[in-house]
Amino acid sequence: MHWAEIETNSYWFLAAASFLIVAILESFRPKRRLTTRVERRWSRHGMITILGTLVLAGVYRISPVLMAVTVADSRLGLLNRRWLPVPVRFILGVLLIDVVRYGVHRCYHSVQCLWRLHQVHHSDPDFDVSTGFRAHPLEVTLTQGVTLVTVAILAPPVAAVLIVELAYGCQSFLEHANLALPMWFEKRLRWVLVTSDMHRVHHSEEILEQSRNLGDLFSWWDRIFGTYLAEPAAGHAGMTIGLRGFQGEGSLGLPFMLMQPFRRGQVEAVAQRTVAASGD
Repeated sequence: MHWAEIETNSYWFLAAASFLIVAILESFRPKRRLTTRVERRWSRHGMITILGTLVLAGVYRISPVLMAVTVADSRLGLLNRRWLPVPVRFILGVLLIDVVRYGVHRCYHSVQCLWRLHQVHHSDPDFDVSTGFRAHPLEVTLTQGVTLVTVAILAPPVAAVLIVELAYGCQSFLEHANLALPMWFEKRLRWVLVTSDMHRVHHSEEILEQSRNLGDLFSWWDRIFGTYLAEPAAGHAGMTIGLRGFQGEGSLGLPFMLMQPFRRGQVEAVAQRTVAASGD
């Protein structure tokens, strides 16, 4: 089977399975009570995901996996060295792609024009499995572009890129789950992976907490680079999710999500946020 078929079939199967499993689990063991209607949130988040997927297909004619196939024989690839054992190349490929994603996420929170795009994700007034769908198409396009460039520069094994892409497809739902995991299990799991409790801190309305727990897949980047926060100041039961001023059902509309980065007043709000965050 062609790499493109393997990637497409595996990705959508695992993404759909992960979404359904997490959705079922969080309905039985919810961490918090949601404040907005689930059916509206899920339908609008699904719409913006479909739109983002269409934009990606129109902008890029190649996926990260196919990029890895294209540069597999490149002499310029940093990891494409015969003296490097394949297992080492595989591990380094996975780690380097993920640390770049951490860096990209950090930039979304520290560069004003990037935050204007990323705030669409944070303006979800609740936090559940569907939040993983909520991202502005321009942010999705930019992130994919950085990933493609990263793969082109590294030239990691194709299997490493495939594993990372599949992991992101599943992890996005797991880390946004409104799921109450047993504490003993959650504390051990977060030493390796970003858990929903860890990532929920990042969705706090408190600006300083929004700039913490920026990892996508592996949790140790936050510990290494000093952005780890174990718990929100108000606790998970007492914290408020979302962005101040955007915590009602009005923020769930598709037109709102698409136009939020370009609304008047957003420049001032972003500037104030940057000043507040720099005070840490």
